Amino acid sequence: MNAYLKEIADLCEIDKNLTTHIARHTFATTVTLGNDVPIETVSKMLGDTKITTTQIYARVQEKKISRDMAVLKRKSIDMES
Repeated sequence: MNAYLKEIADLCEIDKNLTTHIARHTFATTVTLGNDVPIETVSKMLGDTKITTTQIYARVQEKKISRDMAVLKRKSIDMES
């Protein structure tokens, strides 16, 4: 699998050493959590049996925190009206 990822990286002119570990991390962080997929769903998609395993691969990005805070702010403003 890692050999195929290396070939893809070469074809796409990606300078990083792509591995299945990096692919799982990118999928969990950027593709799913970055698009508001719940971590429980991400865990199932990755085939993990425990959320704690998924948390190793998935990191919350600053952009996601900012979006979530904006949603929370809008909700609090709506509650005040």
